[in-house]
Parts: sequence; C-alpha cells; structure tokens
Amino acid sequence: MTEKPIYVLPENVQRILGQDAQRNNILAARIVADTVKTTLGPKGMDKMLVDSNGDIVVTNDGVTILKEMEIEHPAAKMMVEIAKTQENEVGDGTTTAVMIAGKLLENAEKLLDKKIHPTVITKGYQLASEKSLEILNALATRITTDDDYTLRQIAITSMTGKGVENVKEKFANFIVGAVKQIEDFGNIDLGNIKLEKIKGHSIRDTEIISGVVLDVEKVNIDMPKSIEDAKIALIDFPVELKNPEIETKINISSPEQLQSFIDSEERMLKSMIDKIKKTGANVVFCQKGIDDVAQYYLTKAKVYACRRVNKSDLEKLARATGGKIISNIDELSNEELGSAKSVEEFKQGENVMTYVTGCINPKAITIIIRGGSEHVMDETERAIMDGLGDVSSVLKDGRVVAGGGAIEIELAKKLRIFSQSLSGREQLAVEEFAAALEHIPITLAENAGLDPIDILTELKAKHDEGMEHFGLNLFSGKVDDTFEAGIIEPLKVKTQAISSASEVANMILRIDDVISSGKRNNNEKMMRELE
Repeated sequence: MTEKPIYVLPENVQRILGQDAQRNNILAARIVADTVKTTLGPKGMDKMLVDSNGDIVVTNDGVTILKEMEIEHPAAKMMVEIAKTQENEVGDGTTTAVMIAGKLLENAEKLLDKKIHPTVITKGYQLASEKSLEILNALATRITTDDDYTLRQIAITSMTGKGVENVKEKFANFIVGAVKQIEDFGNIDLGNIKLEKIKGHSIRDTEIISGVVLDVEKVNIDMPKSIEDAKIALIDFPVELKNPEIETKINISSPEQLQSFIDSEERMLKSMIDKIKKTGANVVFCQKGIDDVAQYYLTKAKVYACRRVNKSDLEKLARATGGKIISNIDELSNEELGSAKSVEEFKQGENVMTYVTGCINPKAITIIIRGGSEHVMDETERAIMDGLGDVSSVLKDGRVVAGGGAIEIELAKKLRIFSQSLSGREQLAVEEFAAALEHIPITLAENAGLDPIDILTELKAKHDEGMEHFGLNLFSGKVDDTFEAGIIEPLKVKTQAISSASEVANMILRIDDVISSGKRNNNEKMMRELE
C-alpha cells in the first residue's frame, strides 16, 4: 500500500519556517526603524502622512508616525507597540527606542550569518540590557525639584526640533511651572493639564491659564457674558423633557386642550430651572442638551449656561471647582455646587471659549495653543506633551543624564569592557549591543549633515579620556560637554528605551515559525456548503 499524504493545516494557510521567518521579521522591523530614523534629533526631518480621506499629518514625532501608518506585518506591529509603551511610560524617546530595537536586530543578523544560535544572541542581549540599566543608574546625576534651570533645559531638549525653536524658552517656563503646580507630594497627574487649540495668531501667542478653558459658548446670546463668584452646577442629564420610551398617542380635540398640553410642558421645564436656581447656582455646565424654553428661563434668571460639554471636561471642572457631577435634578443641592472666581466667555475670530478661572483647586491648568494652521498647532501640542512627559518624569525620579549621544557612547564603552568578562559567544552579542547604542549619536550626526565617522571617533576619544558627559552639540556642530551646554535628558527615557528595545528584539529573534491562519476563509467556505 502507498502512504497517503497527511494534511495538518488547510491549503490556504501560509507558513514561513526557520531562517526565512527570522530574516523576514528582522527586515520588517528594520524598515520600521529606518522610517523614523531621519526624524531623530534637533536637525531631524518631518514626515507628511496622508490618509485615504486626504487628511494630512506633518510631524517628526516617532510614535505619531507609527500610529498613523497602516502597518500589516506582525513583527513591524511589535515595533509600534514599543513606541506606544515608551510614549505611555515617559512621553518621549519613542524614536530612540524603535531605532535601538531595529539596530539590535540588524546586528543580530550578522551573528546569525556566523552560525551563532538565536538563543545565544538573546542571552547576550539580555545580559547587556541588565548591565546597561546598572551602568545608567551609576552614571545618572540626581537633581532637586527646586532646580528650575535644569528642568527648563530638559523641557527645551525634548522640544528641540519639533517646530517650536523660536519659543522653546517660553514654552519651557510654561511646562515647568505647570508640572510643578499640579505636583501633589510626588504624584503628578498630567490629566490636570488641559491643552486647548485656538486657530489664529502665531505659536508665540500660546498662553497658560490657571483654570479650565472650554471649547463651548453660552447657549443664549442674552445670558451674562461673565459671572463673578461663580456657583457652578455640573449636570450630566438633559435639561429638556424626555420622550416616552414606548410609542405613545395623545388625542387632542380642542385648542384649549392643546394649549393646556403646551403649558404643562413649560411648567415642567420651569420647575427644573427653579430647582437649579434654588441651589444658588449662577453657572450651569450640562453634558447633554438644554431645551429652548429652559434656555429662556435660565436667561431670565441671569444664569450662564453651556450645553454639550465633553464628559472629560466636566470631570476636569469637577476636580478644579470642587463640584460634583449630578445625574438627577432632585439630587442637586448647594453642597454639590463647584465654585470659581470668574466664568467668562471670550470670542476671538470664529472661536468662542468659556474661561473658568480662580478655581478653588489650583492644580487645574489650561495651556491655550495658538497657530496659523491645524498642522502647526498639532505639532506644537505634541512638542508640549513631550516636554510635560520629560519634566514630570524627572520630578518623579529625580535623575538625569547628558544628552546628545553622550550617555550612549559611555554605555557602549562600558559594555565593551563588560563583554571581556564573558567567556562564551554571548560576548559577541554584548559587543553588538554596544554597537547598536552607538547608532544614536551616528544618526544625530547624519541628520545634521555632519560626518558620522569623524564624530564617532572624536566622541570615543573624549570618553576614553574620562569625559563621560561629552556628546554631540548640534547647535554648535561640535563635540561638547552636553551637560554643561544644557542638553539634558531624563534617566527614565533611556532606561525605558533600552529595556523595551532589548525585549522586543529578543522576542523577534526567538520566532522561527510564522503561521498565518485562514480560519475566516474556512468558515465562509463551510457556510456556503451548508447553504
């Protein structure tokens, strides 16, 4: 009898095995890293991303680029994940994390060509990662929360190259002041800082407001333009009559009955407004709608009211004013009201905003971003968010390192010394890990139009002489003591980037079989057969 072939997987399932799977994954990861490579540093270039609807995003922010790209390859998606993790954990350093991961995989390919097993490479990378974190903690400089100069320099470093060069000192003052104001015994919730964009003027006119600014206007033009000593009711129910939940028919046989029905609706709405007035509220922020009749009674009572307020904004108002969000009109009382010194409507061009200032909670802050176009404001917002993330990270951790590639060169130098203590093939992996870290200053030089070989040689010479803070100062185009020059980064940015990059590189290297499932197609085929 002849042996029959055994089919374990369906015909439409694709499978890539062994070396092909590894090389395929490494190539995909390298392509992702190369995509963001040219955006690194103060001289990095921008990317224009155009979606299927023709909407445009112009940015050099690594995580924004990767989020906007439609990436299909599973290994490439893993690279996007480390960028997102870096963004969530620190708020900056996403490009660095992706580039290190891409270079680790590229260097691993050289070791694979030498017939070194992936398990040996991953073990070497793991040893190098752990040693790197140990070295970083030893090299880090501790600063105090009162060191405003260093905090401002950290904010400036994070924003450099993101289109806010001319106003980075002003923004740095905003950022340091805002983060220090919301700090609560070491706890920092960046959700207390609201970023609001208003089109018009230039980014120089960006301002910081102590309070909450809402992108809503009062519901009636005859309402007061401003309210002093505001008593604020925060409600998430509609100030209008509910429609019946089941189909209802009302028979009216005379004009008197119709008028009586209309009058009863008005009485119900007036009763709701009277309950609001009774609490002493002179400002109402409503998450839902406000009926026209209710608007009339609120206007008559000289109450400032806004409708369709976002839930997130309502929550910010609750934190800032000390008020409680009420879901039932019968539960509203004077104790649930928030308070603020002033609630005022501002109109600038086509934009109408409501400013709530003098809140009882001073940790409520709004940064008003201005700009000539949506793209400029979006990129400014990303720059400010990077600065906020870096400064808050330093205030929590209290440790910083020299920027401009200085810390990477010093790390690489110490890792090569560490590799000499290893006897196995892991030594080669640790050396390639060190080479991957040197890719950061090399790319900074390339993006600035400098000769990367000359720069790397000079940097290594300085570090061999014990000058551990020497890095690439791209403002002067020379190798310099970057710590003295004010090019400073949070320790957390580097530790998170190296940890994430080594973890994802090790995970990708350990994959030797890629199976793309075809379950959906099989199910569709079965359904057709059943029909």
